[in-house]
Amino acid sequence: MIRVVLPSHLRTLAQAGLEVRLEIGGSVTQGAVLDALETRYPMLRGTIRDHATRRRRPLLRFFACGEDLSHARHDARLPEAVASGAEPFIIVGAIAGG
Repeated sequence: MIRVVLPSHLRTLAQAGLEVRLEIGGSVTQGAVLDALETRYPMLRGTIRDHATRRRRPLLRFFACGEDLSHARHDARLPEAVASGAEPFIIVGAIAGG
């Protein structure tokens, strides 16, 4: 069971709590986690990744085990602590200003 922590705006959209739990079949990769998240919460499609390119939206960041995984390949395996459910995969809404 993978634990995913969502930022408040995505929690509101998905009508979910701070943390959601997802079942992942096969390799636990960033792409697999996001696919499972969008399957369970279809209203999140297009909010985390672009519909066409499937790339991360610029104002979202991904973290796990104290590491910024925002620019990691979508097919790279996540740390074992995330795969085992000991640590969460965290999605953070970045702050921008000017």
